[in-house]
Amino acid sequence: MKKNRFIAAIVSLFMAFTTGSALADDKASVQAFYDFLSNPASEKHAAAFMANTSENWESIGDYSGKSKNRDGFTAQIGGFGKLIPNLNWAVEEMLQDGNRFVVRSRATGTPVGPMFGVDGQGRGFDILAIDIHTVEDGKIVRSYHVEDWATALRQLSGK
Repeated sequence: MKKNRFIAAIVSLFMAFTTGSALADDKASVQAFYDFLSNPASEKHAAAFMANTSENWESIGDYSGKSKNRDGFTAQIGGFGKLIPNLNWAVEEMLQDGNRFVVRSRATGTPVGPMFGVDGQGRGFDILAIDIHTVEDGKIVRSYHVEDWATALRQLSGK
């Protein structure tokens, strides 16, 4: 009986250890997403984004029922990179529950032209974002996201 408990304990420790290392890899996959947001013109970061998202990855940011695929998302982020050359998307906290990651991040930058119709005249923004990523087989398959663009526009307009 004691031998069975000992074996069960060893198996449990082994499973916890191997699962922990896989989860660390999943966190690196999620971090690659934010590295790309902060470096949208970087081919290295774009390639890492592509490598860490599934072919069928979808970006869901509202309740319209529409989502963006990887190509649509990379095009949008490329446009942001040109508009906001100093865009920085910093992970402030990453929480994990199984294969889901909730990320609280901070986006900062100074647009070089009008953003969403607002000419910031050299002003920058500093906003909060919350994302929920689902990871399967080491790749992000879905990302729900909410960014506080209303605050960015208020900051850019000087109000």
